[in-house]
Amino acid sequence: MKLAVLGATGGTGLEIVRQAIEHGHQVTAFVRNPERLKPFGDRIAVIQGDLLNSAELGKAIQGHDAVLSGFGPRYPISKAERNLLERFAVTLTSAMLHVGVRRVMVESVAFLFKDSIIPPAYLLGRLFFQDIVADASGMEDVFRKSGLDWTIVRPPRLTDKPRIGKYRVREGHLPSFGFTISRADVADFMIGAIEKRASIGRVVGVCN
Repeated sequence: MKLAVLGATGGTGLEIVRQAIEHGHQVTAFVRNPERLKPFGDRIAVIQGDLLNSAELGKAIQGHDAVLSGFGPRYPISKAERNLLERFAVTLTSAMLHVGVRRVMVESVAFLFKDSIIPPAYLLGRLFFQDIVADASGMEDVFRKSGLDWTIVRPPRLTDKPRIGKYRVREGHLPSFGFTISRADVADFMIGAIEKRASIGRVVGVCN
């Protein structure tokens, strides 16, 4: 498959790129700064540009089978980035509809699971990460209303542990005692769901 990866220089994004190559996919990374992608050499195509520029983004993703996004703001979040995810979603959905790419897989946050008790994800998010919760919620609403073949994955706290390939998945909910998951396993789930055309139009909780 031809996969376009956004947020490719972040923790999850790098894992998506690495594992997509291992699976034999053709990978295009659209990034602002390609420096962290140099170790991949000519195994991927790298296009430099602005994720909030719909025309640039459309040119980068045109002709691809799917878009996978590990894009997110840097922490702590500045005032200028408080609605960054929502603006990104508007730009991406507009670009995808314009160039005819329908399948998209997006990383969000587990703080949006209101029914999660152990851990109390939504409560923790409202208490300590209000800006993240509001922005991620806005982003998800854009994808839901887009008419695209979207999947949203909501992981809890991310770690840099290696991929084990064994994790719990639950549509519409965060699995109980879902406190952490490695970025590598999130990438594994995202690529697998794209390959299987699974969980389209679904919000999915994943955890180790």
